[in-house]
Amino acid sequence: MMSPSPQAILAASSAWVAGLLNVVPGLGTGYIYQRRWKAYWITSAVTSAWFVLGVVLGQGAEVEAVQQNQLIGLGGLLLVAGVTAAEAAVAVKRVRQAKVNPPA
Repeated sequence: MMSPSPQAILAASSAWVAGLLNVVPGLGTGYIYQRRWKAYWITSAVTSAWFVLGVVLGQGAEVEAVQQNQLIGLGGLLLVAGVTAAEAAVAVKRVRQAKVNPPA
Protein backbone atom coordinates (compact mmCIF):
# COMPACT_ATOMS: atom_id res chain seq x y z
CA MET A 1 0.00 0.00 0.00
CA MET A 2 1.42 3.37 -1.02
CA SER A 3 1.41 6.26 1.41
CA PRO A 4 0.08 9.62 0.21
CA SER A 5 2.49 12.31 -0.90
CA PRO A 6 3.13 15.33 1.32
CA GLN A 7 1.20 17.48 -1.16
CA ALA A 8 -1.80 15.13 -0.97
CA ILE A 9 -1.76 15.25 2.83
CA LEU A 10 -1.54 19.04 2.78
CA ALA A 11 -4.34 19.33 0.21
CA ALA A 12 -6.55 17.06 2.31
CA SER A 13 -6.06 19.15 5.44
CA SER A 14 -8.43 21.92 6.40
CA ALA A 15 -7.00 25.43 6.08
CA TRP A 16 -9.06 26.85 8.93
CA VAL A 17 -8.20 23.97 11.30
CA ALA A 18 -4.48 24.38 10.60
CA GLY A 19 -4.75 28.13 11.13
CA LEU A 20 -6.71 27.76 14.35
CA LEU A 21 -4.28 25.19 15.72
CA ASN A 22 -1.39 27.56 15.04
CA VAL A 23 -3.15 30.47 16.79
CA VAL A 24 -4.64 28.85 19.90
CA PRO A 25 -1.58 27.06 21.25
CA GLY A 26 0.64 29.41 19.24
CA LEU A 27 3.46 26.90 18.90
CA GLY A 28 2.96 25.51 15.41
CA THR A 29 0.50 22.76 16.30
CA GLY A 30 -1.22 23.31 12.96
CA TYR A 31 1.98 22.19 11.26
CA ILE A 32 1.79 18.87 13.11
CA TYR A 33 -1.80 18.52 11.85
CA GLN A 34 -0.50 19.15 8.31
CA ARG A 35 2.53 16.90 8.88
CA ARG A 36 4.88 19.73 7.96
CA TRP A 37 7.75 18.90 10.27
CA LYS A 38 10.30 21.39 8.98
CA ALA A 39 7.88 24.30 9.50
CA TYR A 40 7.02 22.97 12.96
CA TRP A 41 10.65 22.76 14.06
CA ILE A 42 11.42 26.21 12.69
CA THR A 43 8.46 27.63 14.62
CA SER A 44 9.54 25.79 17.76
CA ALA A 45 13.08 27.15 17.42
CA VAL A 46 11.86 30.72 16.89
CA THR A 47 9.50 30.66 19.89
CA SER A 48 12.15 29.03 22.08
CA ALA A 49 14.73 31.62 21.06
CA TRP A 50 12.21 34.41 21.75
CA PHE A 51 11.58 32.99 25.23
CA VAL A 52 15.30 32.59 26.02
CA LEU A 53 16.06 36.09 24.73
CA GLY A 54 13.35 37.50 27.02
CA VAL A 55 14.79 35.68 30.02
CA VAL A 56 18.35 36.80 29.29
CA LEU A 57 17.43 40.43 28.63
CA GLY A 58 15.04 40.56 31.59
CA GLN A 59 17.57 39.58 34.24
CA GLY A 60 17.90 42.22 36.94
CA ALA A 61 15.17 44.41 35.47
CA GLU A 62 13.06 46.76 37.58
CA VAL A 63 9.37 46.02 38.22
CA GLU A 64 8.16 48.41 35.50
CA ALA A 65 10.60 46.94 33.00
CA VAL A 66 9.50 43.39 33.87
CA GLN A 67 5.90 44.23 33.00
CA GLN A 68 6.98 45.88 29.74
CA ASN A 69 9.17 42.87 28.90
CA GLN A 70 6.23 40.53 29.49
CA LEU A 71 4.07 42.55 27.10
CA ILE A 72 6.82 42.54 24.48
CA GLY A 73 7.23 38.77 24.93
CA LEU A 74 3.50 38.16 24.60
CA GLY A 75 3.35 40.41 21.54
CA GLY A 76 6.15 38.45 19.89
CA LEU A 77 4.45 35.13 20.53
CA LEU A 78 1.15 36.50 19.17
CA LEU A 79 3.00 37.70 16.08
CA VAL A 80 4.50 34.24 15.55
CA ALA A 81 1.05 32.68 16.03
CA GLY A 82 -0.55 35.03 13.52
CA VAL A 83 2.14 34.57 10.89
CA THR A 84 2.17 30.77 11.20
CA ALA A 85 -1.64 30.61 11.08
CA ALA A 86 -1.77 32.65 7.91
CA GLU A 87 1.08 30.68 6.33
CA ALA A 88 -0.56 27.34 7.14
CA ALA A 89 -3.84 28.41 5.54
CA VAL A 90 -2.09 29.84 2.46
CA ALA A 91 -0.07 26.65 2.02
CA VAL A 92 -3.26 24.57 1.82
CA LYS A 93 -4.81 26.95 -0.71
CA ARG A 94 -1.61 27.00 -2.79
CA VAL A 95 -1.43 23.20 -3.00
CA ARG A 96 -5.12 22.92 -3.86
CA GLN A 97 -4.79 25.49 -6.65
CA ALA A 98 -1.75 23.67 -8.02
CA LYS A 99 -3.81 20.47 -8.12
CA VAL A 100 -6.63 22.18 -10.00
CA ASN A 101 -4.33 24.16 -12.31
CA PRO A 102 -1.20 22.03 -12.81
CA PRO A 103 1.83 23.88 -14.23
CA ALA A 104 2.32 23.47 -17.96
